[in-house]
Amino acid sequence: MAGAVILDPNRRLDGLADSKVLSAAQRERLHEDIVEKAVAWAVVSVTPDEIDRINIHQATLQAMRRAVLALAPLPDAVLVDAFRIPALPMAQRGVVGGDRRSSAIAAASIVAKVTRDRVMRQLHAIDPRYGFDRHKGYATAVHLAAVARFGYSPQHRRTFRPATLFETIA
Repeated sequence: MAGAVILDPNRRLDGLADSKVLSAAQRERLHEDIVEKAVAWAVVSVTPDEIDRINIHQATLQAMRRAVLALAPLPDAVLVDAFRIPALPMAQRGVVGGDRRSSAIAAASIVAKVTRDRVMRQLHAIDPRYGFDRHKGYATAVHLAAVARFGYSPQHRRTFRPATLFETIA
């Protein structure tokens, strides 16, 4: 998932911060504020097959590019968390630690994270064996044990191979 947000300078959003330091309840509240008050916002995902085909880094860049291009209106310039997005038709600047230093980047991380968490809960409802509602797809011990026991689900990228997965299977 990748998010992009154009904030309205005339509409205050209290509590914006890096999505990783906020509680789930804080992220949910901020998500609602962001989508209500932003000039524009978009969240885009890439499929597990696409990630497997072009690799996780390239898929992340592709999702970020698609999210920016989904904004209406398009921004004149883009702040990006950490690195540049190839083939964007507007000026951009990578901001190291951007989700801590830029309100727009923090807002984008929040809408992407909340959307991802919601998708993970939906996937859990479809197939609870993997515990997506708890670990949200991250490589926790519980998740790795479920993959070792049940194999990959259709939602897993086939290149999902943390070193600890092999240790769990062995």
